[in-house]
Amino acid sequence: MAVYFDHRIESPESSGVPSQLTWHPALPVLAVASNSPSTGGHVDIYLQQGEHVESCHLERPHQPTALRWHPTKPVLALGWESGEVMLLTHPSGDQTVLPSTHTTWITLLEWSSSGSRLVTGDQTGALAVWKIDARGRLQGNHLVKHEYHKPLTCCIFRPSSPGDDVAKLARASVSGDESALDMFSWKGAPLKMGPQEGLAFYVSTADGKVHCVDEYCKTSTLLSVEGSIKKLFYLEKREVLAVITETMMLSQYTLGPEGGAQEFMKVKLSSSRTEQNIDIVWTENGLLITASGELVIRLWDLERDDNYVLPLDETLGFEKGEMINCVSYCAGKEILAAGTTHGRIAIWRMVVQPDNSRGDAKAQWKLQTPTEVEGNVTQLQWGSSLNLLAANNSNTVLILCEHVMSAHFSQQVAAVQLTPTQLSITQFPAGVHLALQSDRHIKGVCVSKDSVTVWSGKQVTVYELSGTVLRNTGSFPCDSHVVAVYDENLYTVEPNRVQIRTPQGTVKQLLTFSKTEGNPVILNVCQSYLVVGTDTAHIRVFDLSRRDAKAHCGAKNLAEQISNLGALRSVKCNANGSQVSILISQVNGRPDHKVYFYDVEMDTVTHFDFFIGRPSSSISQPEERERQQFQMSELSGRCPVSHFWDESEPRLFVCETVPISSESSSSSFMDTMDVSVVTLFCTQEHGLLLQDYYLKPLGLLGLLALDVPYYYFSCKPGQRDQDLTEVVSKAAAPPHQPQPSRGPAAQFPNMVSRRALRDFVGLENCEKATRDAMLNFSFYLTIGDMDEAFKSIKLIKSKAVWENMARMCVKTRRLDVARVCLGNMGNARAAKALKEAEAEPEPEAQVAMLAIQLGMLEDAEKLYKSCQRYDLLNGFYQASGQWKHALETAENQDRIHLRTTYYNYAKYLESMGDKALALAYYEKSDTHRVEVPRMLQDDTGSLEIYVNKIKDKNIYKWWAQYLESQLDMDSALRFYERAQDYLSLVRVYCYMENIEKASEIANDTGDRAASYHLARHYEGHDDIKQAVHFYTRAQAYNNAIRLCKENGLDDQLMNLALLSNPEDMMEAACYYEEKGTHMDRAVSLYHKAGYVSKALELAFSTQQFSALQVIAEDLNENSDPALLARCSDFFITHSQYDKAVELLVAAKKYHQALEVCVNQNLTITDELAERMSIIDSNDLSEEARKELLERIADCCMRQGNYHLATKKYTHAGNRIKAMKALLKSGDTEKIVFFANLSRQKELFIMAANYLQSLDWRKQPEILKTIIGFYTKGRAPDLLAGFYEACAQVEIDEYQNYEKALDALTEAFKSLSKVKDSSTGQQEARLTDLQHKITLIKKFVHARRLYPEDAGEAVRLCEALLEEPELDPAVRIGDVFGFMVEHYCQQGNLQMAHRKLEELQRLLPSQNVKYYISEASLKALQRDMDVPLDRGDKDYSVKEEDEVEEDLNLS
Repeated sequence: MAVYFDHRIESPESSGVPSQLTWHPALPVLAVASNSPSTGGHVDIYLQQGEHVESCHLERPHQPTALRWHPTKPVLALGWESGEVMLLTHPSGDQTVLPSTHTTWITLLEWSSSGSRLVTGDQTGALAVWKIDARGRLQGNHLVKHEYHKPLTCCIFRPSSPGDDVAKLARASVSGDESALDMFSWKGAPLKMGPQEGLAFYVSTADGKVHCVDEYCKTSTLLSVEGSIKKLFYLEKREVLAVITETMMLSQYTLGPEGGAQEFMKVKLSSSRTEQNIDIVWTENGLLITASGELVIRLWDLERDDNYVLPLDETLGFEKGEMINCVSYCAGKEILAAGTTHGRIAIWRMVVQPDNSRGDAKAQWKLQTPTEVEGNVTQLQWGSSLNLLAANNSNTVLILCEHVMSAHFSQQVAAVQLTPTQLSITQFPAGVHLALQSDRHIKGVCVSKDSVTVWSGKQVTVYELSGTVLRNTGSFPCDSHVVAVYDENLYTVEPNRVQIRTPQGTVKQLLTFSKTEGNPVILNVCQSYLVVGTDTAHIRVFDLSRRDAKAHCGAKNLAEQISNLGALRSVKCNANGSQVSILISQVNGRPDHKVYFYDVEMDTVTHFDFFIGRPSSSISQPEERERQQFQMSELSGRCPVSHFWDESEPRLFVCETVPISSESSSSSFMDTMDVSVVTLFCTQEHGLLLQDYYLKPLGLLGLLALDVPYYYFSCKPGQRDQDLTEVVSKAAAPPHQPQPSRGPAAQFPNMVSRRALRDFVGLENCEKATRDAMLNFSFYLTIGDMDEAFKSIKLIKSKAVWENMARMCVKTRRLDVARVCLGNMGNARAAKALKEAEAEPEPEAQVAMLAIQLGMLEDAEKLYKSCQRYDLLNGFYQASGQWKHALETAENQDRIHLRTTYYNYAKYLESMGDKALALAYYEKSDTHRVEVPRMLQDDTGSLEIYVNKIKDKNIYKWWAQYLESQLDMDSALRFYERAQDYLSLVRVYCYMENIEKASEIANDTGDRAASYHLARHYEGHDDIKQAVHFYTRAQAYNNAIRLCKENGLDDQLMNLALLSNPEDMMEAACYYEEKGTHMDRAVSLYHKAGYVSKALELAFSTQQFSALQVIAEDLNENSDPALLARCSDFFITHSQYDKAVELLVAAKKYHQALEVCVNQNLTITDELAERMSIIDSNDLSEEARKELLERIADCCMRQGNYHLATKKYTHAGNRIKAMKALLKSGDTEKIVFFANLSRQKELFIMAANYLQSLDWRKQPEILKTIIGFYTKGRAPDLLAGFYEACAQVEIDEYQNYEKALDALTEAFKSLSKVKDSSTGQQEARLTDLQHKITLIKKFVHARRLYPEDAGEAVRLCEALLEEPELDPAVRIGDVFGFMVEHYCQQGNLQMAHRKLEELQRLLPSQNVKYYISEASLKALQRDMDVPLDRGDKDYSVKEEDEVEEDLNLS
């Protein structure tokens, strides 16, 4: 919480009423303009605390009309009523009068962003632009002057866009522009990338026009609105110009690159005051704030298109009917200030939301306690880099500076600052509340058991505290900004030393610091130890227990141990001087998120990092790690803001933390909702151990101290928690002591509240021994030493102590310790509940049950949430009456129990008498059909209204039953009809003897229950026909059959039996059989009922052959074999062989079935074959099964079904026969597949032999398959024969001796692999093959040699003709043809003719055209006159003879 010190300006006596004020943007300098009827106008400059700068006093007979500070220099521009404009320099008081340009009231003074331009304007519309140098001095005459002929009202400069030029250069560089690229490098001139000053500006006139003046001072009209313009604002983020007129009309314009303006929004702003007196403020983030003499201030968020108001709060000290005159916004602190008519300044502070979201805009602003000033506040302005606030109350001007509220606690005495000059003092042992009024502003306070010391930065005053009396014991001048007190000594600081003084200011001792150690800036006393922190991050600890202060340790340079250390924020020592805790600021000025601990004895520095939620090092037992991990996660992402040691327990440390997003605003962290209080144990042996943490309760401001068994907090007046108030009241004064008289001090509210530590709830007034035992127990429990923990409390008999320790077990999650505590408490119910909770798998759920039994409901809630047991959390909320949370949990996380939750809530509401809401939740739980009539049964009127409203069939039925019980039959029938309860309708109509209506309903609706009831009614009245009819519609066939049998209705009996179940069919069949008539019906019914044997027996006995055929269709393998055989014989007798075979197969008489198929030439289908093949091993042996399969296959072979035969041969394991069957089918693809699948040599050979019968010459794939099969079949002799056949084909068909040679070579290789036999046939074949290969090689060689040496090739052929047995290998015709072709090509036709004749002599029956080309033959015929038709004729005759021979053979 902050207070504001107000300093009244020291204005000269001659100055009059302040009219204007303005702060310098950076310097703490305020300019004030005032008017006096006697002396005229005055302008004065004041410093931070209101000191008047005499050298800067100006007086004129005219009134000052405009004030404007230079943006950076201490130069003030002044405009007067006479049109004079001058520059006043601070602090020298130099005055520069601008050349006479204006002749009337100055209305405009505006500086550019860097101060290089000054714009002046007057009431007549004259505008001038002046150039100012870097020192703030005028340069010559005005640059330009424009005349607009209307009063000028507003002027704003348009900011520059520094990124445009850089962006253009970057694009040019990427495009390859080397000059642009050089500007980014060191080669060219350095690129100026900083923000440039915008010299263009906009100026508005009273006739509603806005003119644009560019950087060259050329003017143009930009836009025009209706009415005089009151304010101009420029939104830099969106490049939007906002215009507000005197009639409060807001218009927004987008500005185009060419200078045009386009209106996109126009709205009327609400106000209640005359437009001239409205105060309007504009923030950088698009927030428009107005104050117009109302009870509220109005805010418009233009970015979010939202508007809202902020009212005053009477509970904070404002009066009813207090109006707001003016408003001002401080962007640096996010504070909104408003001045009221009753002399108060209202302060709204922007509150940081816990989730960092903006949320409700209105909820972000939090109203603070007002600052009191005198008079009527008419003008407010924030300014300077120190964020000072100037207020004009119509009489004078006050300067207000923010000061964090001073507070201190020591030795059960607390002091909290109320106002700049008031303190609230509380003495807890005596229960005394005092108020201290100082004649100076209090900047700090320090208390002890019997003294209160305050200081203002210039004066230190000491008050003796004796009972209810405060007595001034000493006051002395001192400019120390920090003071500490121990016993009767005061400790103040000055450069390089600490002074030890008496209460009267006498210096008793000096504690000096070297230049390296720096200047003392922080003092803290705990017990008899003083710790001093310096501006160079050194700390020293002094022992004050003796007459003179002695050094407890040497100076410690923390910068050597802590990286990134900028400055010390706070330093505190513990009660025995062994540990020092430190908060620091980093080099960048931001607070560090660690608390550092300096161990004096070990000279080491450790820390607890609140960013990650764990210490630098700690010792923990394995079972504690999971609990600590959960606790550390709760502490992460935070930053410490204050810290304290316990005043008597040196191990106990406490600090306040806030989320990291809130730590930068140190003055407002107390307003943050999410402030946690963390307590640690700090020891040499065990390091830092978390003892407790919790969120600071609402209504408490800041932590003051820790003094077991209490935390002490400052609190807001009027917002203290009631429970805390009772604690203070009870502890303040024992009942037997009278309350001391407080006199006038009682009017001041108490500002201090205390809260018991977790371990001391209920033990606040315990004696010191119990307090020490509890602390030791807590410490040993934290480190996991259970033996020492129990030793420390074994002598304690108080149930309250044991209950408190059980509460500690909830925090530490030690259920084993909790059981001992519950036993000592004698709390059997809690022990039983804890035992039952052990069935839950999550430890947190077990601890939550312990917390519930101890009344720690908040902890139980957190534990259930942490383990995500939302079902238990839902039950907990219901049991504790938190129905809103229970419903939210059920709807979002525990939907499986949603209806149950709705139902329980409805029961609760019903018990509370809220039947209307209970009704709604009964409906949500889907139990309203039963629960609502029960709930409203005593209120029939409401129930009838609900029934008509809900339109639910079940409720209609219930209401109809109720009406029927009341004998209101007509109404009952109406609601039964709405409920579509046809049974009840029929029942009531039967009761009313309206049978026709009942029959109509039963027939129309077909409702079975209604039909059954009506049938019973007809049966009771002996109307058998109608009874049978309605029994049939009700599908109660057994009753209908019963009536038909009893009354001889045989025709209807058959139809009903067929519709009914098998039992009824059986009974009807027995009826027909016993009666001896309609035996066909009996057979059919037996068959339909599933009694096939009985049906067949009856059919055979009564010769019902047509029925027998129908029954036989349903016979299958599950039927009786004897019955099947009998039926098959019947069908064979009647020549129905197909049916007989099926029955024989079903009877598993497969051989007989096959005989019938063979004898009667029946085709065996695939289905029949499959049924005959599926044979159970129990029926036939494996040999018999194979024999049967082969018989089936043989039958299929005879019938030509080769594929099925193959399949059955394969099932029988006879693959040879299977392949033979496939070969007969001629299915080449399946033959190849079956051979590859079987992988038997015989099958490969059979398949290859078959493939040779195909046209393998034209199908290379078959050729490859043949070779592969012979190879896989290991038949090299057959493969050799196939190669020989291939070679012969190549010779005979294509004369391709090269390929023939390759084939014979392969044949020779294959034949060589055959094992030699005793017959010698293989040797002969190999010799013959070798001879053929030799001859073919010679012929091939001759043909290849021919292109090179034709003569030698011919001689080789001549020699080849002399070889014996040439013709089988090389055809003689081919050799002679080769020679004839040679001689024809050589032109030796005579020799060619001779060779031709020799060929014809050797092969008289051959056609020479096979061997000699047609061209050569024609040449011989032409030149040698050789007749060639003889050979052709002979060939044709031979061909005819061969044809005839073939015909004869066929």
